[in-house]
Amino acid sequence: MPSNRIGRINEEVMRELARLLPTVKDPRLGGGLLSIVRCEVTNDLRWCKVYLSTLGQFDMKELKKGLKSCSGYLRRELAHSLSLRYTPELVFVLDDSIQEGAHINQLLHQLPELQEEHHDDADAE
Repeated sequence: MPSNRIGRINEEVMRELARLLPTVKDPRLGGGLLSIVRCEVTNDLRWCKVYLSTLGQFDMKELKKGLKSCSGYLRRELAHSLSLRYTPELVFVLDDSIQEGAHINQLLHQLPELQEEHHDDADAE
């Protein structure tokens, strides 16, 4: 369980990255909407996992390359805006939990129709 300080740092890093991400001028990051789901900074402040969600048409291989190439810029800008002893190295992880949630929601909406069909089939026998 993260400490209170690490939790505040996670929130601050997430807020700053959300502000900085639209300023990146890499064409590989265009083509859709990128949103930061959460950030996890290690206790020693050396690493930060940034979980991203995508909406739109992205080539995932190119997106990962684009994120890796802009990580230095984002880290430098984080260092200017946050007053920490160390600025964490950024590691980007694509998070598909939003798409999985939408798929589960779609399945739940189809459930009453499937139950009705099953009930009709049972009555016919």
